[in-house]
Amino acid sequence: MTTNAKKRAEARSAERAARIPQATAKYIRISSRKAGIVLDLIRGQNVEKALAILEFTPKAASPVIYKVLKSAVANAVNNKNMNEDELYVAQAYANPGPTLKRYVARSRGSASPMLRRTCHITVAVDARKAKED
Repeated sequence: MTTNAKKRAEARSAERAARIPQATAKYIRISSRKAGIVLDLIRGQNVEKALAILEFTPKAASPVIYKVLKSAVANAVNNKNMNEDELYVAQAYANPGPTLKRYVARSRGSASPMLRRTCHITVAVDARKAKED
């Protein structure tokens, strides 16, 4: 019984070590659809180019995604000993988070619901494979 537990623990640690470095920002007060528009611009780009795109994109999600990308790069450099010049944005996605339900006053004493959406933004970076000729 303990041998199976040890095997599973070793498999989990090997899986954890093989994961690509990523960073996540949770409960960001922007809808996942709006964040997805900006994430589509940087997916697959080199990190340097992606940071330049985010710096000059006039969207509300750009500064938040910029910080998440910088954090993912720092995780790759510090934890996985990767070279920053070889990194690219391997994965970038925004999952919907919890929705805050609020109410706004309407005419004749009624109220209408207002949904304030949140999202969880995840950016993963990886090193480019060297081309073999």
